[in-house]
Amino acid sequence: MDVFDGLPDAIVVDILNKVVDVKTLHRCSSVCKRFNSLVPQSESLFFRLDQDVTTESRPDSPVSNIFQSLVKSFQGFLSLFSKPAKPIRFTNLSPNIPSKILSRFDRIKNLEVELPGGDVSLEKGAAVKWKAEFGKTLKTCVVVAFRSASTVSSSPPDGESDAIGLETRVVWTISSLMAASTRHFLMSEVVKEHKEMESLVMHDVGGEGTVVMGTEGLREFRKTEEARGGEADERVVKNRRSVVPKVRMSMRHAPSLKLKSGIYLESATLVIVRPSEGYSDVGDD
Repeated sequence: MDVFDGLPDAIVVDILNKVVDVKTLHRCSSVCKRFNSLVPQSESLFFRLDQDVTTESRPDSPVSNIFQSLVKSFQGFLSLFSKPAKPIRFTNLSPNIPSKILSRFDRIKNLEVELPGGDVSLEKGAAVKWKAEFGKTLKTCVVVAFRSASTVSSSPPDGESDAIGLETRVVWTISSLMAASTRHFLMSEVVKEHKEMESLVMHDVGGEGTVVMGTEGLREFRKTEEARGGEADERVVKNRRSVVPKVRMSMRHAPSLKLKSGIYLESATLVIVRPSEGYSDVGDD
């Protein structure tokens, strides 16, 4: 008899939890009847959301060509600024897609999702990193960005291009919020269906942006959906983004910031975004 067959189910499930990759686990379920019954018990999963996973893991799925660029305006934020943000790229996916792919798993506690690329349109040399925490809606979002990095500062004296810099910083912030709300919406069905989930982390392959939902945030989201009685918010369905509340921003900006390594970051910016309700200032807006 194969020694592996003598292992208790609990140990096999623990091994499968170390595998984590959803695509690999789907393949493991085809190995034998025992694996097919134990794979759904995996509690920690890594889910790479790309064309390959969608077509191979769910061969019976009717979805094809699911990744398409979508350019839309973000009406909820444009009214806050005199000039609209430039359109950015989005992955036009239905929440039903990740929900179907994960439907076989019934004990998910920790889920990490990786998207194929970032969402913020950047000029050459610029970089944006953001992290947003959600419950039923946005709790906080932190954005760190800079226009370029070099060993010599090229910042103009006395902030001569401050107006241009401010417009760019606003675009970066709005784009990050749009991307965060889109990702939150994308996983809405998964969160509703997997009630044992304690942690959800979504990020893109380049590490540009991250959405996190902890135990309390997940519980808050489900409670709100239950109170709604399953009725979908028309604004959310139409825009394919979660509704973001009115927000306040605290911004710190340096035309040129020298790091200890000797590298200069041009137009370096730190932005903290929170809902207006319950907001307490941490500095100048």
